[in-house]
Amino acid sequence: MVGRAGAGTVTARIAGTATRQQGLVTRRQLHEHGLDDSAIKRRVANGTLYRVFHGVYLVGHQARAPIARETAALLACGNAAVISHRSAAALWSMVPRDGGEVHVTVLRRKVRSRPGLRVHQTAHLTSVDIRPKDGIALTSPVRTLLDLAADGDARLEDAFTEAHGLRLLRSGELEAAIGRASGRPGVIALRALIASHASGYTRSKGELEMRRLVRAAHLPPPLVNAHLHGYMVDFLWSDRRLVVEFDGYAAHGHRVAFERDRRRDAVLVAAGYRVIRVTWRQLLDEPLTVVARLATSLAVGDRADARPRG
Repeated sequence: MVGRAGAGTVTARIAGTATRQQGLVTRRQLHEHGLDDSAIKRRVANGTLYRVFHGVYLVGHQARAPIARETAALLACGNAAVISHRSAAALWSMVPRDGGEVHVTVLRRKVRSRPGLRVHQTAHLTSVDIRPKDGIALTSPVRTLLDLAADGDARLEDAFTEAHGLRLLRSGELEAAIGRASGRPGVIALRALIASHASGYTRSKGELEMRRLVRAAHLPPPLVNAHLHGYMVDFLWSDRRLVVEFDGYAAHGHRVAFERDRRRDAVLVAAGYRVIRVTWRQLLDEPLTVVARLATSLAVGDRADARPRG
């Protein structure tokens, strides 16, 4: 029980702790600051504490910071817990945030899942598997992909593609992790995914493949990685006013990249350029279709240039 004289000091201490934790405190921390369970219940009733998960509260308001739910989940699970699975994938921008359950992995401890919080148990979680981001502990991009694969998550391929597009994976890193995780659920699915995209996601491999297609079709060569109206474009035929961009969003992208690319398209179109987007899968699996689109677009540009100008 806290007397009137000490109430202000207690509130100030609680506020200080909450400030360091995205506006959140745990029941244990409230006890340490001098509140018993009855005092906590009164503060919940009068709106100075708001329950997020069992034993975790927002202080003074219900407005949550961008990663408040994830921070609350870690506080609810205690030590040796990290954000993982789809929640980690979302914070790495590998998949969109969906407002669903927060996924947390705990090491060698029994912690129960609860509404809004999905807890995964593991006996193996090393420093290589953990990487901080925005002040909280996440599974690394590689470990996140392994976890999604083990769970049979439907967004695995989306996350895999964006991890490459965002350069979250170092060369050979995922293959090495798969080797260490031999026999773990999901490894077969990841191996198949890597094999199906074996021609690569790096800019250099994409450029080589596109150049090969252009040469084989006897089309005029483009400028590569050309600067145009403040942007770097993948391929440019300046005399035909044609731009070709590799596009990961149509099937697999995240919103920030999607909006950025569309703003760039709008600027280029307003400047009189045509923009064609080619997905990685089209380039690898439908090369003849890509060449046909490109040849048609170049021919249209050629006819436009041949028109008399008044």
